[in-house]
Amino acid sequence: MNTLKHSRICLFVCGLIVILQPLMGIAQSNPDASKTSVQHAPVQRDGQHDFDFETGNWKTHVSRLVHPLTGSTTWVTYEGSTVVRKVWNGRANLGELEVDGSAGHLELLSLRLYDPASRQWSLNVTSSGSGTLGVPTIGEFKNGRGEFFDQETFNGRAVLVRFVISDITAKSCHFEQAFSDDGGKTWEVNWVATDTRMP
Repeated sequence: MNTLKHSRICLFVCGLIVILQPLMGIAQSNPDASKTSVQHAPVQRDGQHDFDFETGNWKTHVSRLVHPLTGSTTWVTYEGSTVVRKVWNGRANLGELEVDGSAGHLELLSLRLYDPASRQWSLNVTSSGSGTLGVPTIGEFKNGRGEFFDQETFNGRAVLVRFVISDITAKSCHFEQAFSDDGGKTWEVNWVATDTRMP
């Protein structure tokens, strides 16, 4: 009886070894698996100082498409200045644009806010004529270029809006806004501004 009991225990233990052996082999074949996944986790970029380049006084040249999304090619130009101030040590900033041209006088205020959780910026713009903030464009900078998007209503239709900041140097930068009424397949530029730093 003891021999039979001993044989059963022996068979049970041998069976466990046979079942567990492949699992032990998997664990031993890649002992650094957990370390590898941690080591290759992408480092998230902190963009809270992305707009630091723009702090200061700028001479501004603006071109504006008069009737976007109508097939019109009539543009008007403006000349003036932009003043940008840091807020919250660079995690926000305030830009004041004031320009004059053949189509009149424009005053725009731009409040840019950095969200540390999403690591993205929201650009919030208003004009002295409206007194309310528009729909924020949301985005971020990659490789020295900022791209920001939103969806809003223009002439009763939903359109996508893209705002791009590019060609950034110590003395100049370029801004461009475009609309798309076909879901982003094509874009029509309707606002171009070039800032040149004042001495």
